[in-house]
Amino acid sequence: MAAKKVKTYKNYINGEWVSSHSKKTFVNCNPADTTDIIGRFQYSNEQDVNDAVAAAKAAYPAWRMMPAPVRAEILFRAGEMMIKQKEQIAQDMTREMGKVLKETRGDVQEAIDMTFFMAGEGRRMFGATTPSELANKFNMTVRQPIGVVGMITPWNFPIAIPSWKILPALICGNTAVIKSAPDTPLSVHALVKILHDAGVPKGVINHISGEGVEAGQPLVQHKDVKIVSFTGSSATGRLISEFCAPTFKHCSLEMGGKNVIMVMDDADLDLAADGAVWAAFGTTGQRCTAASRLVVHKKVMKKFTAKLLERAKSLRIGNGLDAKTEMGPVINESQMKKILGYIEIGKKEGGKLLCGGNQLKTGKYKNGYFIEPTIFGGVTEKMTIFKEEIFGPVTALIECKSLEDGIRIANNTSYGLSASIYTKSVNSAFTAIRDTYTGLFYVNAPTIGAEVHLPFGGTNDTGNGHREAGQQVLDIFSEWKSVYVDYSGVIQKAQIDD
Repeated sequence: MAAKKVKTYKNYINGEWVSSHSKKTFVNCNPADTTDIIGRFQYSNEQDVNDAVAAAKAAYPAWRMMPAPVRAEILFRAGEMMIKQKEQIAQDMTREMGKVLKETRGDVQEAIDMTFFMAGEGRRMFGATTPSELANKFNMTVRQPIGVVGMITPWNFPIAIPSWKILPALICGNTAVIKSAPDTPLSVHALVKILHDAGVPKGVINHISGEGVEAGQPLVQHKDVKIVSFTGSSATGRLISEFCAPTFKHCSLEMGGKNVIMVMDDADLDLAADGAVWAAFGTTGQRCTAASRLVVHKKVMKKFTAKLLERAKSLRIGNGLDAKTEMGPVINESQMKKILGYIEIGKKEGGKLLCGGNQLKTGKYKNGYFIEPTIFGGVTEKMTIFKEEIFGPVTALIECKSLEDGIRIANNTSYGLSASIYTKSVNSAFTAIRDTYTGLFYVNAPTIGAEVHLPFGGTNDTGNGHREAGQQVLDIFSEWKSVYVDYSGVIQKAQIDD
């Protein structure tokens, strides 16, 4: 039988599909079955970055001057196209990234939602008008774009997260260069092609694929890139912040999490167990909002643990394209080894392995990167698996004595992205909302499930204070200008006594 021909995908620069100057490509494989080759992608280098940034810089003046409602019409067309292509994009994403088809459909839907939401902002992007302290004078604020945006996106939400960056940047009047994650370039390719087909002018959006050192770092440090928007690890985000600091380049960082579900003694334990399984093992635990800590009241720990284990052990693991699969593979071999390493650390430090902990290697799993859903009991605040982000299907049970103790444990982290509480007490719920220091909070729901019209982001090591999604994302990609219009016909001196 003849070998299946593997398609080669190109970079998108200045409105054209072009090969890398490196003349090198890399292979993109299905993490559920590494014999399934998705495509070859460009191994981009600094010269490719320079071409992409130059194209974005040249396109900026005309795109900035295009009225925002007209820019919005292009985005609206892109959203309509994405609806028609949703199933194909989701199928490709499951092959590329591994998560189950229901979740990749949700990933694409999030991009669709963001497209229409940002298209709506083209007729809003409200400023403020306010009375002046002087007679015959008018005061207002307006937004203005900034220039070329450099974007670096992760593999776990390979079309949703790029949409969170590209669409608000474009609606504000900026141009963009995005470097996709090496594990998931096809999803970004699909989004960029839709924007091309919808009529985004050449140079306004540019896509390069490749590694961080060869392509990501030159993009971040390029003198003509005015904003850097990054989602990924805290370690990489810290480096990007350092690269941006010397020139005071705008920098938006969305990084890790060590998220917590608190289960109180009055909780609906069936609901809480369902929520914990979804938050811990949805996307195979590869979400920045995944619940890797389950803080449970001592009075219900035994009952909750039994319900949690029953659900976790019943999860069907396999290829995400199989409709029966509930949890897919982890993204690659390196990540698999890292997760298995954390499991060994958890056991050595005294955590009680209640279920899972193994790589699945035989039968339908032999060509993929599969790890069982893993739950540790008896975890203390001193343990590594309590402190560090694992980014895999591993969660830890920690006992608390009271609501106040649970909140204290929840806050005992260097991160601060998402938290949740299960309780029937409105008093407990609002106390936890007030006292848990995170950017996202859920009541009687998992730590995952953000919606595009609310701001997304966290505290502490999770980010640098910016928020994606919602109207607040416009503050990343625009600058405020205060405008004073004096029609008195005389020089009026504000704050000066006459």
